[in-house]
Order: sequence, then C-alpha cells, then structure tokens
Amino acid sequence: MDNPLVSICIPTFNGAEYIKKALDSAISQTYGNLEIIISDDASSDTTLAIVESYKLKTIIPIKIYHHKPRGIGANWNHSIRKANGIYIKFLFQDDVLHPTCIYEMVNVLESNKHVGLVACKREIIIDKSYKNEDTEKWLEKYGDLQEHLNLPIVNDFQILDKSIFKSPFFLQEPLNKIGEPTVILFRKEIVDNIGFYKEDLFQILDFEFCNRVLRKYKVAILNKKLVSFRLHHNQATNLNMYNVKKDLLKFDQIIYQDYFHLLNNSIQWKLLKKHNGIIRQLVKIKRRIIHIFNF
Repeated sequence: MDNPLVSICIPTFNGAEYIKKALDSAISQTYGNLEIIISDDASSDTTLAIVESYKLKTIIPIKIYHHKPRGIGANWNHSIRKANGIYIKFLFQDDVLHPTCIYEMVNVLESNKHVGLVACKREIIIDKSYKNEDTEKWLEKYGDLQEHLNLPIVNDFQILDKSIFKSPFFLQEPLNKIGEPTVILFRKEIVDNIGFYKEDLFQILDFEFCNRVLRKYKVAILNKKLVSFRLHHNQATNLNMYNVKKDLLKFDQIIYQDYFHLLNNSIQWKLLKKHNGIIRQLVKIKRRIIHIFNF
C-alpha cells in the first residue's frame, strides 16, 4: 500500500468537553502520513486552547483555521477546502477513531480504485444522562445502518452502488444507509465531480452527500467497528430537531427531482402522486369517481 497524505478534518464549535478524546484518537493512529485540520466556528470555550496544547504532543501537523459561522455544512466544507490530503477523514469533536481506523480504510481505497468512499460500522457511546427508553429504541433502529440491506460481505467489506436506489428499502428508515461523517473516508477529488456538502441543509446533509457519491462511485462498508460515535444531549442533532423536520421535507423533493430515473416503479409512483400536480389531480378525480359509484 502507498502512503498518501490523509487529512483528519475536525470541525469544531465549543467542543472542550470531548475534544481531548477526539485528538488523542487522531494522534494515536497506526497510519503514519497525517495532518489534522481544525475548522473552528468561533468557539467561546477552551476548545482552541486545548487544540493548541496538542501541537506539543505530536509531530503530526495541526492546523487551525477560523471560520465565520454559517451553519455546520459550511464548516465541514471549509475544513475540506483547507485540507492538503489525497484523502479526507472526518472526525467530529465528540467522537473517537479506533487506532487502526485510517490504516484499514486507506487500504481499502488503495486496493480498490473503483471505490470512491469507504465507511465502517460504529460503536455507540451513550452518555449516562442520555440513557433512556428512547435511546434504546434508537439503537434498535439505527445501531447497524446496513443490516436490513442484506449485502454480501467479501474481503471483510460490503459494496454499495447506485443499484441501492432501485431497492424497496431506499426510502425506508434508516434513510442514512452509510453513516455519519465520522465513519467515512473519501478521495478528496470526488468533490470536484459531485460537489461539496449542501450548506442549505442542516441535519441530512451527510447522507444527501453520500447519495451523490453513490450516483458516480462505489462505496465500501467495512464490517468492523473502527470509530466510536457519541450520543449526548448537546450534540447538534438534538439541538436542531426543528431543522431535522425541515430537512426531511426537502429530502423527499431532492429525491424526486434528482434521482427519479434511478428509482424502482413503486417509489416513482409514490413520488409522482406526492409531487406531480397533474398526477395528484388525476388521483383525486379517481377517488371521487370511486366514491360516487360506491355510494
């Protein structure tokens, strides 16, 4: 395997509570050719002081870039633009990479040139204050995002491609078929072909991005837990539930506009009834006729 540069991109905002564990996991990687890119959205706590202290703990270059807050997507994109690596590896401030994570992911991409993005399974860390019945239900539903897809495992990973759009499971929960940004590593060059994260989205921008990847590239899912994803009260998703609901309404429209020709007939028909004005009117007329003759 070659040893291309990997940029560990850490978008930050008031992450002092967990950032040490994230940075410890970054500098403990078994893979050698790394840089750490911090894109900070005007943190007002000790996040940046903690990051600065790590410059004395590692020979890995740590570069801090200040970013005017314009939403999480803008911060993610800013970190990508500042990265010098062949590969982009996201690490969120409250998550943790396992020691061999980057080594194993790069190995997949270096050995499979047709794959544009690699992901992995994740261990879920649940803060004590967050353990409740709702969390248990979340784990049952979202603990393994690929379990219901029944994909074959070859060489310890599964392959997803654009055929997923034909699957009857495509618009069924979990809508995110690949995982959160912390579980993925991708070739930086793919953003030249598919674009960056959509900055007008708030909480579905990760799997909307991955759907665009799947239109042009294969995605490998390693059958290993190589990251730890933390659930806690202060994470962005829990603070922005209103935006989550808004995003899900947008998601349906995006699928209808941009993916319609890739979907199976059943999903196409459902979307037509929902979004096509002529079809909606015809369905209403049909219902009225049925009602009249059944009256």
